[in-house]
Amino acid sequence: MVEVKLHPSVYQWIDEMAKITKPDRIVWIDGSEEEKQRLIKEALQTGELMELNQEKLPGCYLHRTHPSDVARVEDRTFICTPTKEEAGPTNNWMDPNEAYRMLYSLFDGSMKGRTMYVVPYLMGPVGSPYSKVGIELTDSIYVVLNLRIMARIGDVALKHLGSSPDFVKGLHSKATLDPEKRYICHFPQDNTIMSVNSGYGGNVILSKKCFALRIASYLGKQEGWLAEHMLIVGVEDPSGKVTYIAGAFPSACGKTNLAMLIPPEPLKKLGYKVWTVGDDIAWMRIGEDGRLWAINPEAGFFGVAPGTSYKTNPNAMETIKRNTIYTNVLLKEDGTVWWEGMDGEPPERGIDWLGRPWTRDSGEKGAHPNARFTAPAAQCPSISKEWENPKGVPISAIIFGGRRAKVAPLVYQAFDWQHGVYVGATMASETTAAAMGKVGVVRRDPMAMLPFCGYNMADYFAHWLEMGKRIPNPPKIFHVNWFRQDENGNFIWPGFGENLRVLKWIVERCEGKVGAKETPIGYVPEVDDLYLEGLDIDRETVEKLLEIDKDLWLKEAEDAREFLSQFGERLPRELIEENEKLKQRFSK
Repeated sequence: MVEVKLHPSVYQWIDEMAKITKPDRIVWIDGSEEEKQRLIKEALQTGELMELNQEKLPGCYLHRTHPSDVARVEDRTFICTPTKEEAGPTNNWMDPNEAYRMLYSLFDGSMKGRTMYVVPYLMGPVGSPYSKVGIELTDSIYVVLNLRIMARIGDVALKHLGSSPDFVKGLHSKATLDPEKRYICHFPQDNTIMSVNSGYGGNVILSKKCFALRIASYLGKQEGWLAEHMLIVGVEDPSGKVTYIAGAFPSACGKTNLAMLIPPEPLKKLGYKVWTVGDDIAWMRIGEDGRLWAINPEAGFFGVAPGTSYKTNPNAMETIKRNTIYTNVLLKEDGTVWWEGMDGEPPERGIDWLGRPWTRDSGEKGAHPNARFTAPAAQCPSISKEWENPKGVPISAIIFGGRRAKVAPLVYQAFDWQHGVYVGATMASETTAAAMGKVGVVRRDPMAMLPFCGYNMADYFAHWLEMGKRIPNPPKIFHVNWFRQDENGNFIWPGFGENLRVLKWIVERCEGKVGAKETPIGYVPEVDDLYLEGLDIDRETVEKLLEIDKDLWLKEAEDAREFLSQFGERLPRELIEENEKLKQRFSK
């Protein structure tokens, strides 16, 4: 372990937690390669990991979670603030004193017979003034090895922390994995996260949604920056100029695919390239030049495996060929892995995610629908050379995206920052067959942050509006919808790599190089503004993609108003104004 004089509060907190959890031993993680190999060896012996075919998938391992423990548990996720109002109507709330009392009783003796790993981790590039440190205490080697991929762990984090007391505390124990006593609790005012009775990544890799969004969104409000559920991507034009875009998309809207987009042939020939800075989270601050600058606080990808293929995301497939931990996928007879939606024919047989023999005719899924891969971002073929720049990258455009069959056009630009905040605050997706319940139900997911905002969302909207007043050169704000359908329910737009055609228009709008027509909802491209060379799509279809239906939009405005009404008096009046202005523009 590196020699760093840490603040006494670090040791004091670890001692207190060890007294409660009572581990047999405590191991500080240094992040070295030798330590990684030692932990893998131990995890293979205990069965926590299974070795995959090291010739075909070097450095790759398989993990299976408990069958009751396969996804983030939003109903067991709490924001613990002194008053319920501070958490707001969209979060589950618990009184902090009550939460600590309950959690400490669940953690009592939970690590008996186990090792407590002390994992210091750094969120953000090494040497960046924007980066922050967390320390997670866990009894799971799986968590340590995932954190090693998802963040920069060990000595590098302790060096960054130095003698500062400013770190995010995280306590995790698998305990008994009892789903009835599973809790993921956040204490924004105490910089603390506690997770008990889960072993699934999203609930236990506390660097991810817990710190990088729920705690960081609160820190961002206090300190004057934004922690967002956004990809960061760079679009390089034929002259070599790179324009950076941040984008927020609810789940199942193609965020990772967009982050790792491969240009279609006609644009590739022109010289367009796309660079990945991040696929999930952006921390954004106002730079000295008055622009918004973003870093990706993570070091890896924690992606959904089913549906990932060379057709949908070739870069992801290349990324996960080595040094990857697979969770809840199918194990093939040759020691490699498979999941639904992967390229080629399904294997004849294998071992499914529950550890049972599986055949392609069994009618059962081989991989869990939320099966995952954890892979180092540095391995991605499209990774930007700027992804670890301590300054971050300057953001020219922010995109909000939803999944709408009829309402939203392919792309439109907000009139200004305030209007853009309204667009983000009311963004929505219609449920697909994959989601629980009815198909086509509209779900609002403001800025794709509904499950991840660490405080009252009305205050979060106010913070966005306030940031807009403070950014001298704010990014332009856009909304995209790749999912417009025709009368027969077929998607009109081809999506995937072709989405670069829309990004091209967005970049050119930021540079003032291309026109648009003003509509009641914002600026929409003319058909001729979009680059459609080599695309098998007629003019009439593109017009349909850009069409705005007055009746549907007036209903949309009513629905949005109803959604916003749940925030009561705390809701910034600017959002109600924008809603009124939208209706007025349609009545002209």
